Amino acid sequence: GAGKSTLAHHIATTLNLPLIEMDNIIWETGWHKKSPEEIQAQLTPLLQTDAWVLDGVSQLARQHADHIIFLDIPRRICVWRCIKRNWRYLFHSRPGLPDGCPEWRIIPTLAKIIKNFPTNVRPAIVKDIAEKEGAGLIIKKSTELTEIDDLIQSLRQIQKQSS
Repeated sequence: GAGKSTLAHHIATTLNLPLIEMDNIIWETGWHKKSPEEIQAQLTPLLQTDAWVLDGVSQLARQHADHIIFLDIPRRICVWRCIKRNWRYLFHSRPGLPDGCPEWRIIPTLAKIIKNFPTNVRPAIVKDIAEKEGAGLIIKKSTELTEIDDLIQSLRQIQKQSS
């Protein structure tokens, strides 16, 4: 509900880069989560390519990333956005998910993730960004999205120079 998918699709399309969708890597039919070993085995070769955009949260991806954008959006906004998204896909899988993943089946898990995110996940992301020394960007509200546009422009310049 923070806007990860929307932003990742925008960046990947704008920069003509492959998009790695974590939902496709994590989930199997019926919202069954793959094992950490399966996830790592599927994700690792994708992260070893020259350039990519990842939609989701992954410590392994943060370690391989040149840039990290963290949408640190208030939970109340994430909850509202999830409600709006989940309503459309309540009884069928949304794009990017395997069959048999209707939203109604993940609502309790999603609520728990959103509730616990500030204590369970956020600290590790902020730490990894701090270790990137200037290659991380934390967005706390949509009015800061111009910073993302600036980053995209910088990445376009890098692409042109290496072509």
